[in-house]
Amino acid sequence: MPVDNVYESPRMAVGYAFSRPAVHPHIISKIREDLRLEGPVGRALDIGCGAGLSAAALAPVARCVVGLEPVVAMLAHRHTVAPRASFVAARAEQMPFAAGSFDLVTAAGALNYVDLGLFLPDLARVLTARGVLVIYDFSAGRRLRGSGALNVWYAEFERRYPPKPGYEMDVMQLEYARAGLALVALERFEVAVPMTMSQYVPYAMSETGVELAVARGVPEAEIRTWCESTLAGLLTDTPRDVLFEAYVAYVSHAF
Repeated sequence: MPVDNVYESPRMAVGYAFSRPAVHPHIISKIREDLRLEGPVGRALDIGCGAGLSAAALAPVARCVVGLEPVVAMLAHRHTVAPRASFVAARAEQMPFAAGSFDLVTAAGALNYVDLGLFLPDLARVLTARGVLVIYDFSAGRRLRGSGALNVWYAEFERRYPPKPGYEMDVMQLEYARAGLALVALERFEVAVPMTMSQYVPYAMSETGVELAVARGVPEAEIRTWCESTLAGLLTDTPRDVLFEAYVAYVSHAF
């Protein structure tokens, strides 16, 4: 499977819909506090919404939520994942929305895959005059609170099953000014999600490195067995805090 098509897999759509940890709601809660939202905004757009988890997390802060996703296969379970949201299959570089359509736009680990020179001007177009673009992302869950053992495990996991390359992006270096935008603030923080062995293994199995390995012919059952056997003792049926390093960046029109 070509790297560009990793998200076309029905297996990935299931994994992203039902096996990813609940990090997005924590970050959206922080965004609500940072923006001092006393009530929901009118319309919110989630760029690169994937299976819909990041769009679903916007429900408490927006009366209308729209998820935008270029890979149609990833939307297979959207009605189960985010029943209150609407979804559009389109690219972020040419959004099919009228000017000034959205009060809040979020992009969770999605801008790494877009042409930013095309996206930022179109984002400025669809954002209301006082609207905010929120770019956020978080690391893989490779750390346990109070222990370095999972770090060691995850390093070996990535060595065996290397993730999809080309993901790096420095949010500080984006050319906001060319699109009439300005980076207002950037915050880094940590999100803790309690996870058990039975939750963590499906999460690990949903990573792109596993999908690429399966596409190369590595049996999925073999990968799962390796994960379960090597995680034994690190994780059990008792939840432990898995730590995710996150950031959130706030962007608005430059006045």
